[in-house]
Amino acid sequence: MKYLIIPGLNNSGPKHWQTLWESKIDCIRLNQANWSEPQLEDWLEVLNKAIDDCDEDIILVAHSLGCALVLNWVQRYQSSKIKGALLVAPADVDLAENTPDVVRHFSPLPTLKLPFKNILVASQNDPYMSFKRAHSFALAWGSEFVSVGNCGHINADSDLGQWDFGLEILKSLNT
Repeated sequence: MKYLIIPGLNNSGPKHWQTLWESKIDCIRLNQANWSEPQLEDWLEVLNKAIDDCDEDIILVAHSLGCALVLNWVQRYQSSKIKGALLVAPADVDLAENTPDVVRHFSPLPTLKLPFKNILVASQNDPYMSFKRAHSFALAWGSEFVSVGNCGHINADSDLGQWDFGLEILKSLNT
């Protein structure tokens, strides 16, 4: 099993749990050409190629805008290699008051049921998606819903370090 790390807008820096997990799990990291001005079509192409090129089963590990990318990918593509997804702090690309205009073309956030096991992890005080909307997306996507309390956007600013609790959630996708 291979984990595919899918960062969001502006990538995940050196103190972000996604980056710290790279030394803990068997993974590859998606590398977009432009992290600060994302283009949905370009990002979809990079994700689709990474999935096609992988010779193992895959669990997607997405954060923020990376979650919107995964949902847009599922709406257009499919692969039997995908065995699960950890969707952490999805960015609410539909609402201008929650996210910057540069991500608006990732909207509307698809509301289809995902064809693989998935877990949506949300914070009750995430500035980029309300807890209530995160829960409604979890229902639409067929996600197990996990609340982590008040952890902001569940990123480096949340000061989670390597986020051991998140690793435990990730491991549950393998069962």
